[in-house]
Amino acid sequence: MSDRDVVVLRKGVHGRPIDEYAAALRGRVTDWNVRLARTPGQERELVASAPVVTGHSMSEELLETAEGLRLFACLYAGTGHLPEAAFEERGVAVTNASGVHGSNIAETVVGWLLTFARGLHRGWQQQQHREWRHFQTRELRGSTVTVVGLGAIGTTVVDRLDPFGVETVGVRYTPEKGGPTDEVVGFEEVHEACAETDYLVLACPLTDSTRGLVDEALLQTLPPEAVVVNVARGPVVETADLVAALRGNQIRGAALDVTDPEPLPESHPLWTLSNVLVTPHNSGDTPAYYERVADILAENLERLAAEDSTANLRNRAL
Repeated sequence: MSDRDVVVLRKGVHGRPIDEYAAALRGRVTDWNVRLARTPGQERELVASAPVVTGHSMSEELLETAEGLRLFACLYAGTGHLPEAAFEERGVAVTNASGVHGSNIAETVVGWLLTFARGLHRGWQQQQHREWRHFQTRELRGSTVTVVGLGAIGTTVVDRLDPFGVETVGVRYTPEKGGPTDEVVGFEEVHEACAETDYLVLACPLTDSTRGLVDEALLQTLPPEAVVVNVARGPVVETADLVAALRGNQIRGAALDVTDPEPLPESHPLWTLSNVLVTPHNSGDTPAYYERVADILAENLERLAAEDSTANLRNRAL
């Protein structure tokens, strides 16, 4: 082992072979040794003295064996599943994959908006019964789309919506920073924004402020023709309140890539509602995933070598 080793842990993401990630890294860095650990034993052996480790997650037990670790490069945008306190106590920097999901998740959101606007889900449902029956549709053009969270994902959603001629409202913690939307408001004005919203897109992190944001009160504020789209985290929405609103025709529908609970139990009522679309938390998947996270780590390895410091790493989370 050397002080230029990068250990890739064996668990991949989105069902894609971790070998692809290791290959992407090797294609980007020539002065670092990229070592792929294929077994728990190899992980313990290789991590013991490696300065850089990357992967889906790293347990506290494995972290305790990593005597020379300086950086853990997480393959997810969120790091809440990691033993963050242990990393901080050990003085190990943690980076995330923020920014790699923008294009793919935005395409999912636009697809859902078009599906509800044009009634594609109803057409598919009728097709299952070989039912040739016309139904009325809408246009996305002229709609108001409110995007909660103007990070990489929310910003890309707004960018992808630009050709469709919609009005956009962004909700963020610091509205004074502005954004790409036609209007930007703070969370204290979320009800005012939702009162005029046709599509509410949730693309925010899960925090104390956003947990349960979409509750009975907010659902009552939304117009009856509104659609809720969640690509954030399941607990941003109060599930029982959402089910009640959908059953009571208080809103037009919902498209959910994330749910609470997750995975969604087979007996859950969300599966049975015809005005609900559910995907299994995979809007972040893309064939380019490993290529994008490899770009981030390759850049950080250059910074680490040049500065011998973790202070200025891209996507520093801890």
